[in-house]
Amino acid sequence: MAFIFRAFSKGMDGVCIIGCWPGECNYATGGNYHAFNMVQLCKRLLEHEGVNPERLMIDWCSSSEGIRFANLIDEFSNKIKELGPLGEAEGLEGEQLRKKLEDLTKLVPYIKLAKKDKLALRFDDIERYKDLYSKEEVEELLREVPSYWIDPDKCQACGLCRRRCPVDAISGDKNLIHIVDQEKCIKCGTCYEVCPDRFAAVKKLVGEPVPPPIPEEQRVIVRKKAKEATAS
Repeated sequence: MAFIFRAFSKGMDGVCIIGCWPGECNYATGGNYHAFNMVQLCKRLLEHEGVNPERLMIDWCSSSEGIRFANLIDEFSNKIKELGPLGEAEGLEGEQLRKKLEDLTKLVPYIKLAKKDKLALRFDDIERYKDLYSKEEVEELLREVPSYWIDPDKCQACGLCRRRCPVDAISGDKNLIHIVDQEKCIKCGTCYEVCPDRFAAVKKLVGEPVPPPIPEEQRVIVRKKAKEATAS
């Protein structure tokens, strides 16, 4: 999914995916079913951002079908020429569209987690995937994107969230309140899941702004024993 969005954000006018015929893959991984499922979701996401979903194509071809492969590419190339340059044909300014697609790419881990049950579905009739995702469903999905914030009054700098973050989006150290870098965060929720219940410092925010990070000089945690030693 990220490769598709990245290709469009880099200015590609169309993306074509061609795989083995469903049920005929030598590796029997079901990858073509999974790809078809994911492409249907990608089409809805692109459509939500104002991109014509016809710019994304998936079809099937075996290694022995050279003529079919050539025809698929010719047909898709002609369709893209008819649609015109990406953004221009949709009435979207280039930089605006690029930013939208880059933001969408950052959300891929969240999207995969949120739709993991549907993305794991396997239908023998591949046409059933075409109606799997609705516009309303995608609108709700993107409307409810969460943000994760560490409450400085509850953080005990145990380091679990920082060590488990897959993209190093959390800064902190021993006795230093941790902070989530919202630009790096991929909304996977790992920090929220691993934060010990006795601290409950990581908050999941939906539909509300993320509080600004506390000043650097206020991040140091003074433990009880240290306070007593200072007082004496």
